[in-house]
Amino acid sequence: MVQLRIEEILAEQGKSKYWLNKQLGGMCYRNFNNLITNKTISVRFDTLDKLSKALDVPVGDLFSELPDDESEYEDEYDSN
Repeated sequence: MVQLRIEEILAEQGKSKYWLNKQLGGMCYRNFNNLITNKTISVRFDTLDKLSKALDVPVGDLFSELPDDESEYEDEYDSN
């Protein structure tokens, strides 16, 4: 699974979520918070571009990959 690591980058840079929200043009805070906390299922390319520029990191650095949770698949196969 892939997730955004924006909170981690902000912490590394000593910047706040409030600061980032202002850099993004004041996105609705609810949507912004869902994005930051990985509670969204999609992200627009232009949003990724803005995040990358605001945080001064390559787009690829915005993401981290988590190992897939194999347990969710085990139940599916055990029932067969």
